[in-house]
Amino acid sequence: QVQLVESGGGLVQPGGSLRLSCTASGITFSFYTMNWYRQAPGKQRDLVAQIISDSSTNYADSVKGRFTISRDNAKNTVYLQMSSLKPEDTAVYYCNAARLSARLSYWGQGTQVTVSS
Repeated sequence: QVQLVESGGGLVQPGGSLRLSCTASGITFSFYTMNWYRQAPGKQRDLVAQIISDSSTNYADSVKGRFTISRDNAKNTVYLQMSSLKPEDTAVYYCNAARLSARLSYWGQGTQVTVSS
């Protein structure tokens, strides 16, 4: 059974930092592209950051220079370090594991990030 468990969300003031974690089980983690998405109320779910199995990364323009995605294949864990947070970063953040060649995609349950003073 595949599980993706996110943690690290919470309430933070504008300008603050948070680190999200997502630990996977039931998959060969190193084979998967790991993604962080977010969804604000009333909006679609958007890709925030992506790290491919070779550790190359991609970011949404809105978070470039502020967010950093990384992975630890030994721990089956992907991280999202978020800095200089803005109120518009408020959303539920979802971890996704994707292996498109095999048409496989798995989701975590989401973790709430609220940026507010």
